[in-house]
Amino acid sequence: MSTAISQTAYNYKVVRQFAVMTVIWGVVGMGLGVLIAAQLVWPELNFNLPWTSFGRLRPLHTNAVIFAFGGCALFATSYYVVQRTSQARLISDGLAAFTFWGWQAVIVLAVITLPLGYTSSKEYAELEWPIDILITIVWVSYAIVFFGTIAKRRTKHIYVGNWFFGGFILTVALLHIVNNMEIPVYAFKSYSLYSGATDAMIQWWYGHNAVGFFLTAGFLGMMYYFVPKQAERPIYSYRLSIVHFWALITVYIWAGPHHLHYTALPDWAQSLGMVMSLILLAPSWGGMINGMMTLSGAWHKLRTDPILRFLVVSLAFYGMSTFEGPMMAIKTVNALSHYTDWTIGHVHAGALGWVAMISIGSLYHLIPKVYGREQMHSIGLINAHFWLATIGTVLYIASMWVNGITQGLMWRAVNQDGTLTYSFVEALEAGHMGYMVRALGGAFFLTGMLLMAYNTYRTVRVAKPAEYEAAAQIA
Repeated sequence: MSTAISQTAYNYKVVRQFAVMTVIWGVVGMGLGVLIAAQLVWPELNFNLPWTSFGRLRPLHTNAVIFAFGGCALFATSYYVVQRTSQARLISDGLAAFTFWGWQAVIVLAVITLPLGYTSSKEYAELEWPIDILITIVWVSYAIVFFGTIAKRRTKHIYVGNWFFGGFILTVALLHIVNNMEIPVYAFKSYSLYSGATDAMIQWWYGHNAVGFFLTAGFLGMMYYFVPKQAERPIYSYRLSIVHFWALITVYIWAGPHHLHYTALPDWAQSLGMVMSLILLAPSWGGMINGMMTLSGAWHKLRTDPILRFLVVSLAFYGMSTFEGPMMAIKTVNALSHYTDWTIGHVHAGALGWVAMISIGSLYHLIPKVYGREQMHSIGLINAHFWLATIGTVLYIASMWVNGITQGLMWRAVNQDGTLTYSFVEALEAGHMGYMVRALGGAFFLTGMLLMAYNTYRTVRVAKPAEYEAAAQIA
């Protein structure tokens, strides 16, 4: 590639790297999820080893699917979208490459340290202080690349998808730094700077906004680009998308206390979290409706386009889980749902139905583009993947709804003399079939990811991206 071309063509190399690793980490993370789901059905699968116990593999699973799979998907799509909507190459190829290798280093360190039991014990923030520092350095580099590219854009307008990506990058930086303020004791041990109820409040301010910004705002950036692109229709209402952005980021940041109902957190703070969670329904559904209505005049494409099906069904799950979340934040509902498998079902309605499916649809659109192909190797495999993912998600959610409501009712059932009607073990036994169905649903979803990995391999193997990029100069 000539010097002139290298200065003007988009940097798709880093997009390709992150896209491929998204698929790989998706298989790894979801494979771990199926294993630990199976451990709850057949405890012998712990293998009586500390490194393979549920307590150590579960945080590895959450980190792998959120930060490895989800994180790589966000890097890949944000780098792709910001270049195409800004009509400008990434501001620094070297810094972009550093974000790729740095992020993979973070994930590999998680794979090593979490099974060994090195953990800060904070939900979604289990990694110890040296890794936290590396995450901070990589994230600052990411922000420089992203916002630097927007600063050198050739278009006057900043597309709304970039607003969501930018909001996610800035907020996650703030969340990560504040929640991980800790005092190191030695190489892989530290203690939180906060204590008691304050520590819990800071943690769930972080924890719920990891959901709100890492797992929602960033993926809405994907939605606002890839849904109109795949549907070949403009976004239904650009004005609504701007209202959606400002309303979402204003309200979401306050919702964390709903994780701490009936705890030592002051009652007013719990109520504030509940109220803000209920208000959050409006912007969430505004975004979902905006995405759905983009298909006006294009609904017939769902018959033949499985990629569009992934994107649209992900919006349906987004709408469902963002209705369910505010409902579960109501104190009286939470009294039944808290600490039960219903919460696990709710999380995976968002994680599998929304986050994974919007990522998968976006990648199926993006991968051929950055590898110089017209489409993926097999549309049939994408179709099979769609049905495996959809059926797997429904099995997972439904089984956890039934389990969770059963648990909640059994735990609070009392005899006339005030004693508990059921023992904890009886409630556990009642959920055995639900755990089997959950493991089956996870296996369906994992099988779909394996099909995606094969499809991606066959697509990439025959691609000639260097020739494609040489021809794809910015107009």
